[in-house]
Amino acid sequence: MAAAIAFVWCVMPVAGEAQQAAKMYRLAWLQTAPSSNPIYRDFLDGMHALGYVEGKNIEIVVRSAQGQLDKLPALARELVSLHPDAIFTGADQGLRAVKDATDTIPIVVVVCDPLDALIASIARPGGKATGLTCIASELASKRLQLMKELVPSLGSVAVLYNPGDHNKLPEYRQMQSAAQKLGLTLTAFEARSADEIDKAFADMGDGRFQGLVILTDALMVIEEKRLAERALGKKLPAMFGFREFAEAGGLVSYGASLHHTYRQAAGFVDKILHGADPGSIPIEQPTRFEMVINQKAAMSLGIAVPPSLLALSDDVIE
Repeated sequence: MAAAIAFVWCVMPVAGEAQQAAKMYRLAWLQTAPSSNPIYRDFLDGMHALGYVEGKNIEIVVRSAQGQLDKLPALARELVSLHPDAIFTGADQGLRAVKDATDTIPIVVVVCDPLDALIASIARPGGKATGLTCIASELASKRLQLMKELVPSLGSVAVLYNPGDHNKLPEYRQMQSAAQKLGLTLTAFEARSADEIDKAFADMGDGRFQGLVILTDALMVIEEKRLAERALGKKLPAMFGFREFAEAGGLVSYGASLHHTYRQAAGFVDKILHGADPGSIPIEQPTRFEMVINQKAAMSLGIAVPPSLLALSDDVIE
């Protein structure tokens, strides 16, 4: 069983309502990725900026699945048994695990897909959950279009996704409609674990596809480095949702910033701890998306990135 991880910030006092609150809050944090993931530091920095100090006005109890998503339900039940004031988690899998474990404790979630099955509406979620979405699924068509611009000869595209995330099959179907308009043929490959990711790449063979699009979910975020390495090994131009993929050696990423999203999540937790009804707090959607191109990867793949795309990109990794 994963042990609780305590975070202690040695900082000068910060003025603000959150710090002056007499109550010692207890926040349960269900993590999907290993606790060393840099985006978790962004959330803690956001909490600190709002005046929260571990041991002074908040206790943060962490349970991490360490990338093994099948552990989430048991960890969620353990956190619920500690009777926290709120629970913070990420991804479709984390949210479902928490909602199965409690219908009374407020939940803040960072998720990158539509929440239609889990909330009443974006504007007024209802129930006990609210949070932020990076709407990865709705960008599926745009990612295919960008891949076509990067690789004009693109015809057959492999699509890798985790069927354990309930949003991925609908996203793949949405991509099929976009592919028809672009004259592309898609072939789906499924993976529920790191080993299945390796198998999927083996099944793709050599030379069958001119591109790869990886659909965003917790597993794929955790395995970004593996995905980038396998794609380059297969000489496959690959697209993913977050810049960390391009930084790890993948060709291109297009999507919202996870670092910004996790920092913003602290504000939602703060509202909940101060008594706000999660069902009345609108889900926050990103207003900006970033494109990152790895020029070194492009060169190794023999791709000449069009100047128009270089000009539009937010960052180019040389």
